[in-house]
Amino acid sequence: MRARLIIARLIQAIPVVIGVVVITFILTRALPGDPAVYFAGDAADEASIQQVRETLGLDKPLPHQFLQYVRDLVRGDWGNSLSTGQPVLADLARRLPASLELTLLALLLSCAIAIPLGVMAATSPGSWKDHLCRVLVTAGVSLPTFFTGILLVYVFYYLLDIVPSPLGRLDFIYIEPDSITGFYLIDGALTGDWETFRGAAKQLVLPATTMAIFTLAPIARMTRASMLTALSSDFIRTARAAGLARRKILMGYALRNALLPVVTTLGMVFSFALGANVLVEKVFAWPGIGSYAVDALVASDYAAVQGFVLAMALLFVALNLIIDLVYALIDPRIGFDS
Repeated sequence: MRARLIIARLIQAIPVVIGVVVITFILTRALPGDPAVYFAGDAADEASIQQVRETLGLDKPLPHQFLQYVRDLVRGDWGNSLSTGQPVLADLARRLPASLELTLLALLLSCAIAIPLGVMAATSPGSWKDHLCRVLVTAGVSLPTFFTGILLVYVFYYLLDIVPSPLGRLDFIYIEPDSITGFYLIDGALTGDWETFRGAAKQLVLPATTMAIFTLAPIARMTRASMLTALSSDFIRTARAAGLARRKILMGYALRNALLPVVTTLGMVFSFALGANVLVEKVFAWPGIGSYAVDALVASDYAAVQGFVLAMALLFVALNLIIDLVYALIDPRIGFDS
C-alpha cells in the first residue's frame, strides 16, 4: 500500500519537475547581462567574448541549448558552475547539508517553542497567555531575519562574548569531521569527535535561533487555530463528559487531531526557509545553497541557478511525499489510498 502511494506521488511529480526544468531554463536566459562578457573580463575584446560565448555554448539557438541541457540532465550531468569551476552537483552536494542542518535545527527549536505556545494560547483564549502568544508571533514575523541576526551577533558575540565568531560552520581552531553525511553534528557524533561536535553546535546557536524566531510565527498561529477548532468539537465535549483527565483530552485527542494542519504548515515553512535563508547565510557567512544561488544569479551562472532550482523542486517533491506518509501515521483514518 505504501509502495503504491510512493509510486503514485512520484508519477504525479514528473510534470512538475518537467515544468520546473522548462521554466527555469527560460528564466535564466532572460537574466540581464551576458555571462560571456562577465567571465571574459572587463578588458576583453569582442573576439575574446565571442570565443567564451562559443565555449559556453551560448552561440547556439535556444532550442538547441535546451535539448543539450535536457540530454545532460538525463545523463546525470547538471553542468559546471562558471563561478567555482566545479560540477554543479558537487557544489550542491557540498553546500546542501549545511543548509539542511541549519534549517532542520531551526525548525526543531521553533516547534519546541511554537507548538506548546499555540496549545497554551488555545486553552486560554483571551487571557494574558493568548495575548503573549500574539505578541511573540507578531514580533517574530515582523522582524527581518538579517536584523535579528545582526542584533543577536551584536549582543551575544560583541557585547557578552559568549558565542564564537559568526564565520561559517566551524571556528578556525577546529578541523572538519570526516564527511559521512555532510552534517557536522551527525558526522562528529558518528566519528566520536565530540570536540568538533561541540564546536559545530556553538556555531549553529545564533543562525538557528535567528531562523527559529522567524519561523515560529506561522507554526504557533496554526497550532492555536487548529487547537481551538479541535477543542470545540463534539468528541472533545464527549471526552470531558466521560470524565477523562484534562491532559489526556489535550494531548491524546485534541492535539493529535490538530497536528494535521500543523504538519502541512511545517512542510511549507521548511520549504520556504530552506530556499529563503540566504540573508541568514550571508550574515553568518554560512556556506549553504542560498548564498550559492545568489552568487550564481549575480554572475548569470546558468548551470548553477538551474541546478539550485531543480534541487529545490526535487526536495519539495520529497517533502510532500513525507508529509503524506506522516498524515497517515498521525491519523490512520486518512489511509494511504486517500
